[in-house]
Amino acid sequence: MSDLVLGLLVLGAVVFAAVLVYNRLQERAAQGAAERAFGSSHTDTLMEKIPSAASPDERVDYVIEIKGARPIPAALVHEGWRPIEQRFGRRVLLAAPESGGWRAALQLVNRSGAVSEAELVEFRSQIYSLAARLGATVAAPEVRQALEAARELDRTCTDTDIQVALHVLADNLDPDLGKQPFQVVRHEDGVTLVLDVAVTPDLGRSYEAMARAGRDLAAAHGGRLVDDRGNALDDRALAAIGAQLEAVRQMLAVRGIETGSALALRLFS
Repeated sequence: MSDLVLGLLVLGAVVFAAVLVYNRLQERAAQGAAERAFGSSHTDTLMEKIPSAASPDERVDYVIEIKGARPIPAALVHEGWRPIEQRFGRRVLLAAPESGGWRAALQLVNRSGAVSEAELVEFRSQIYSLAARLGATVAAPEVRQALEAARELDRTCTDTDIQVALHVLADNLDPDLGKQPFQVVRHEDGVTLVLDVAVTPDLGRSYEAMARAGRDLAAAHGGRLVDDRGNALDDRALAAIGAQLEAVRQMLAVRGIETGSALALRLFS
């Protein structure tokens, strides 16, 4: 590898680290503690954007199949499901596929971390009890394997759960940028443009829109576009950040998770 290429890679890594608002390790720990204190039915803003008809997905859920010798009345299933939903909140899903039977699912990972063994065993036990009352049979994944998969997925989520911020420093800056895929945070010295990477659709274009908006604002108001340390961000630095974001996008895509998708919104809720 040439010195020039190596230098560009190092520059990209340094610049990217400089504009990251934070990796949510500490936030996830704090959120997990809060949810344990106040119950697991906490409603997250991101979750509210997800259609209520979301279906269980083995990539992120522990899915148990419930089947009866004959069709089970939906009213009976929902009656038995209600206390389970009250216990686990938005982390559980119930669906009736066209092939028949029912699918009960517990989400294995979200921004508060991976599901605990106790929670998974409790969920599994409650579904088994429900099936017994309904005279149905169940097919469930092995708990140990599910927990290992959850922890591995959680590690990926931790590595990709980041925000990128670009700061425009200028006097009397109060832009109306309309609807954008990034947030605009106003402060005394200008504005900060923030992109929540994992939950942003079409990540590449969204980042380009944010970088363009930052450059344009700085140019129009005689300001500066800088990172968290106050270092100027030129086109080369902005391109390096974009390349790093593409690597993050690919980390999720390998697992079949596209940034900004309904599945990503569930995971990063």
